[in-house]
Amino acid sequence: MTQGETLSLWALVENASLLVQLVMLTLVLASIFSWVLIIQRGGYMSRARKDLVQFEHDFWSGADLNQLFRDGNERSEKGLVHGVESIFRAGFTEFARLRQQGRADPDAIMEGTQRAMRVALSREQERLEQHLPFLASVGSVSPYIGLFGTVWGIMNSFRGLATMHQATIATVAPGISEALVATAMGLFAAIPAVMAYNRFSSRAERLLVGYETFAEEFSAILHRKVHA
Repeated sequence: MTQGETLSLWALVENASLLVQLVMLTLVLASIFSWVLIIQRGGYMSRARKDLVQFEHDFWSGADLNQLFRDGNERSEKGLVHGVESIFRAGFTEFARLRQQGRADPDAIMEGTQRAMRVALSREQERLEQHLPFLASVGSVSPYIGLFGTVWGIMNSFRGLATMHQATIATVAPGISEALVATAMGLFAAIPAVMAYNRFSSRAERLLVGYETFAEEFSAILHRKVHA
């Protein structure tokens, strides 16, 4: 290997041992999947936040609840209703169904309505936290995978030195450089995944607080309505 090739990142990867190359390939794939999920989750969180603000604006603008429910029927049939509107529709549907029975007392109606909203809230929580465990796993495991590749590469380098009569820095440096690439790739995969996980977890928590607050306020409105 010439000096120019030694400084080439591709040459370091190409001349690494098979196991180290497999480690590098694993880290590259983990990084690619992480970035795909980061972009997907970022878009979903942004839409969820906009939908929350828009729906709360429509809800508190004095719109009739029945009309607000009917406005979302078409989107609901297409499976496009998510977030706070899904919680509203679940609670309002159960509330209307129990009232139409005519036999349930107000407390039973409210209990059923709140239970329906809790179920809808759990579904929205699952959507918000989808794929976040994968980002957490990449962020926590990738440095260790890279370190494993580095240790293995350094072991091979020193094992090769055992057959040499005279070892110099020029003979040791290429093997160690190849091994350290694995650690660098592990950090490259882990750092964005950790930052994205922390950011998305925080945003998901704030959205869930908003959903829970809306569910409590909507429940209070229905409680006054059923006891009127």
